[in-house]
Amino acid sequence: MDCARLWLGLLMPAVATLDFSYHHQPEMEAFLKNVAQNYSSITHLHSIGKSVQGRNLWVLVVGRSPKEHRIGIPEFKYVANMHGDEAVGRELLLHLIEYLVTRDGRDPEITNLINSTRIHIMPSMNPDGFEAVVKPDCFYNEGRDNSNFYDLNRNFPDAFEFNEVPRQPETVAVMKWLNTETFVLSANLHGGALVASYPFDNGVPATGTLYSRSLTPDDDVFQYLANTYASRNPDMKRNSCRIKTGFSNGIINGYSWYPLKGGMQDYNYIWAQCFEITLELSCCKYPRKEKLPSFWKDNKDSLIEYIKQVHIGVKGRVFDQNETPLSNVTVEVQDRKHICPYRTNKFGEYYLLLLPGSYVIEVTVPGHDPHLIEVTIPPKSHNFSALKKDILLPFRGQSDHISESNPLCPRIPLYRELEGHSAATKPSLFLFLVTLFHILFK
Repeated sequence: MDCARLWLGLLMPAVATLDFSYHHQPEMEAFLKNVAQNYSSITHLHSIGKSVQGRNLWVLVVGRSPKEHRIGIPEFKYVANMHGDEAVGRELLLHLIEYLVTRDGRDPEITNLINSTRIHIMPSMNPDGFEAVVKPDCFYNEGRDNSNFYDLNRNFPDAFEFNEVPRQPETVAVMKWLNTETFVLSANLHGGALVASYPFDNGVPATGTLYSRSLTPDDDVFQYLANTYASRNPDMKRNSCRIKTGFSNGIINGYSWYPLKGGMQDYNYIWAQCFEITLELSCCKYPRKEKLPSFWKDNKDSLIEYIKQVHIGVKGRVFDQNETPLSNVTVEVQDRKHICPYRTNKFGEYYLLLLPGSYVIEVTVPGHDPHLIEVTIPPKSHNFSALKKDILLPFRGQSDHISESNPLCPRIPLYRELEGHSAATKPSLFLFLVTLFHILFK
């Protein structure tokens, strides 16, 4: 930790203390603009688009270089309030913003996190829905959908079946946003249960749906990520909502809970190369404001620890023999390849979230044989950084950047008619017997 930075932190301005209440659009905007003004060196406030009724979809970026991507610095995001009546996540993200900016330079952990990560925070993806709630209710409010009466978490392209509902302005804005940043890890915040749910939300037999689940090739990582959050939230870990569920220690596979078409977390994973989980943070969708301090207390450590997981695994750049960075090069781990292959960004960077262990990375450039690299991820990350592994290819390569208007993978059901996908999704006899027992005796 730089002592000068710690001393500078003591001299930084402080935002007015954020109260524990529900902040409507004008109040939320005033708070965000105040933060951006007072902490301009580490924050950047921008709108990624507008809602149906013309409200800004605000994103506050926190980082040492908040206005632009820095090579080697992973991008992280939190999104809340997709359902306008699920209000706890919205307020938690505002308090998280306050916590981060006021502790930069004072708290070594937070300072290191801001030094090493570019953190994007969207408190409300559905501001129209939030404003439409007249009488808050625990179970259902009119503001769940957007102003066109569409559920935004059923509005994205789906990799398993056609989702032909009209794309909403909020959804389109998020999809464009995902194309402008190299997001690595994310979570979207909801309410109505206490659980960390991980992909897939939809599925086909090849991903395990015959056994009431739908697993990604990175299921081990997703379970670890979900557990990282849930294990630090005591109510989530023990399912304090007291409803009969299949939750185990506060986590569940999305499809195992209930199938969902057009969800945002599957879209992130498949088309944006971003690992995303869904965090259900409260039994009551819109609880009384008096309960907000306890929600912040229960979730603060989880919110911080989850951001830190953007630094697990391996990262680096791919160069040709002339040390020219190559974009759109496929970089995948053998035995866990994605239906839409993960590729380098315009700077030649790749980020692969992996647990400790040994892996073979396969780098593929059109017209050349695959290049194999062995890596070993150590048990502990290196001071807020994934293992760094640049890859120098033994030939001169050309890889033109493919624009947003010409996506590398079409946004269609890529998994349809797929006969097999990954060893991680192949059902075992043991799992079959466990599932059969559950069906017969639950």
